[in-house]
Amino acid sequence: GTAYIHGMKYASGNFIVIMDADLSHHVRLHFLGFFLIKPIVYRKQKEGNFDIVSGTRYKGNGGVYGWDLKRKLISRGANFLTQVLLRPGASDLTGSFRLYRKEVLEKLMEKCVSKGYVFQMEMIVRARQLGFTVGEVPISFVDRVYGESKLGGNEIVSFLKGLLTLFATT
Repeated sequence: GTAYIHGMKYASGNFIVIMDADLSHHVRLHFLGFFLIKPIVYRKQKEGNFDIVSGTRYKGNGGVYGWDLKRKLISRGANFLTQVLLRPGASDLTGSFRLYRKEVLEKLMEKCVSKGYVFQMEMIVRARQLGFTVGEVPISFVDRVYGESKLGGNEIVSFLKGLLTLFATT
């Protein structure tokens, strides 16, 4: 969230594209993927005049490559629980490749309180709550080559707490 706030100060266009940029993924694949998917995201936005276009690993020909079974189950489980409890109308709530209308992102940032993995989910849930439209495009996610995921027991517990908080407050 703090990176979003900082980035918005310098964004001059009408749209902001958000993506992981911690360089933990293979840089060549990361930026090549961005330049390949970017036109598809903008096309989808124009097609439906969406406020948000989210890349999804779980719809169409999207997918995940390089994850072990445990990581896939955690991601699928988190998305399934969220679907059941919050009915967000989006298939991939934990992904972080998204295009936002700048003014929509600013409004969402005012409303969101979550930290960590719950933050991405809250952005979509709050967007729906505020009546913003969300489109999706399939993406392929390739796991990091260097470094380790920050996903551990504490993050899973934090996610579950955040999910229950959103369930109680939305």
